[in-house]
Amino acid sequence: MKKVFLNTNMTEDKRDWEKMYHEEAVEEMPWFYPGLDPDLVGALEGLGITAGSILDLCTGPGTQAMKLAERGFEVTAFDISKTAVKKAHENAKKKGLDIEFVEKDFLAGGAGRTFDFVFDRGCFHTLSPELRGEYLKVISKLIRPGGYLFLKCFSHREKMEGGPYRFTPEEIRGYFSGPFDVLSIEETVYHGTLKPLPIALFCVMRKT
Repeated sequence: MKKVFLNTNMTEDKRDWEKMYHEEAVEEMPWFYPGLDPDLVGALEGLGITAGSILDLCTGPGTQAMKLAERGFEVTAFDISKTAVKKAHENAKKKGLDIEFVEKDFLAGGAGRTFDFVFDRGCFHTLSPELRGEYLKVISKLIRPGGYLFLKCFSHREKMEGGPYRFTPEEIRGYFSGPFDVLSIEETVYHGTLKPLPIALFCVMRKT
């Protein structure tokens, strides 16, 4: 079966991500979605958010970063793959978008700044269990108090073979409650190229 997602310890598997972005067309990757994620659109509109600084975590093809920039957000985008960052930067430049794309393993040093919002559309659910505590430590430092984390991950109800780790709403609350107020966890789908679309959770959390 073709590998559709990598479960990773980030640094050691950097070569796997780099190989994937070097050899495969981004438009064929499972997480490729040309529009802004509909669940993020709904969350931004529901909260009345129209501007601010946002980090697109593990940006991959960069489509989410570009759509956010088109809406007027100040966008920074991280990815561990040098090729992913290069391709995304080139596409953004063609569109005349000013986005700071950074090749970075964010677990190995954070960002040196804080953001109003972080969008994680598929990073947390690829991390091996022993890295989740470090993720929480780093992500809580990336968001200013009162800022928001928008997190999309696979749901425990998704039964496809392979793919990333799955989570129940209770597990998400267990990981994030404390540094964050978990405002909502809604069942949805993971928009991309897989058919049928995988069952996912979309979570809105506010930094305490």
